Amino acid sequence: MDSVVVPKPFRWDSSFEVFYKSLDEQHRGLFDALAAVAENLGDDAVLKTLVDLTTAHFSYEEGKMQDAKYENYPEHKKKHDGFLADLAGSKKPNTTDNCNWAMKWLCHHIKTVDFVYKGKLKAEK
Repeated sequence: MDSVVVPKPFRWDSSFEVFYKSLDEQHRGLFDALAAVAENLGDDAVLKTLVDLTTAHFSYEEGKMQDAKYENYPEHKKKHDGFLADLAGSKKPNTTDNCNWAMKWLCHHIKTVDFVYKGKLKAEK
């Protein structure tokens, strides 16, 4: 995970584009929500917003993978499930270290896991 650069300030930029408009918009929203958590450590409502957005995004993205019969779907879903369990189950990220971990995970996941599905999902209309 060390090879992926986490932008500072933590904002989505075009280097994270997967070229599916709705997925790029959702990724942008995850960046914004995670940045809000980092700015409001200990605020359960802000953390809940991040968990809810992450859950909705993963569900949508996984649906697109299933619709396209994406061959890496099972492996991709396991990564989502693990991150979401950490995020929701153990109240992560609630410290600066945990926020940094989540930011690094998100950047790494998009650039090394999500990028694999570029051009393999059904085009959006």
